[in-house]
Amino acid sequence: MTAHPFPRERTVVLTGAASRRGIGRATAHHLAERGWHVGIIDIDAQSAMSTASEVARRCGVRAIGVGADLADRDAARSAVDVLEAELPQIVALVTFAGVASPVPYLEVSPDEWQRVLRINLDGVHWVTQRVARTLVSHGVGRIVGISSISAQRGGGTYSKTPYSASKAGVIGLMRSVARELGPAGVTANVVSPGPIDTDIMGGVLTEERKAQIAADGVLPRIGTPNDIAAAVGYLISADAGFVTGHTLNVDGGQYMH
Repeated sequence: MTAHPFPRERTVVLTGAASRRGIGRATAHHLAERGWHVGIIDIDAQSAMSTASEVARRCGVRAIGVGADLADRDAARSAVDVLEAELPQIVALVTFAGVASPVPYLEVSPDEWQRVLRINLDGVHWVTQRVARTLVSHGVGRIVGISSISAQRGGGTYSKTPYSASKAGVIGLMRSVARELGPAGVTANVVSPGPIDTDIMGGVLTEERKAQIAADGVLPRIGTPNDIAAAVGYLISADAGFVTGHTLNVDGGQYMH
């Protein structure tokens, strides 16, 4: 089967894109500037709506924000239903929604384990499955899961084992989705960020701490949200139609494989 061409008017769905200093929010602006209409799903409904309004006003595209707990299958499906009814054809999904977990392994409680896996993996699965149905029906689509070098290095970052395990699960999920849905014209890839200057790193980083973290890689700085946005922009583009099942590390050389 040959994948269908991109429609002229196309929508990207972004999860977890409402945090003011987050990667998802920066990506929403980056993609809107390049002509994508934007649907935002976030646990914070008010922030999702205000971010969408800001994107629409600044970039001149259509944008809608809805609130949902994506780990709830019905809520995930309903949120996508709303976006699909109000925006042009959905062509791409990027799953930024996630939580950190700095708890040492021997102190991880059942509640903490379930909290992290529920948000970081279950939520990715349910929204991906719902959007994938639409992409397959149109014969074209791009899915990008957001993992972390923590999954590949076995931690060694701000977050520890539950986070690493959940983000490793995202890589396995996207590879399997790539294999199953490739014949239907849908690609699935992963962006694996290294240390990025966002609130998920535990708050505002001092310049001294940034330098310490950067020293673990080969470049003299840590990443910015725009570094990740640019990588996502390529993977959901029409030009990336022959890239699938891939994990793109954007990490300043902290994990070379």
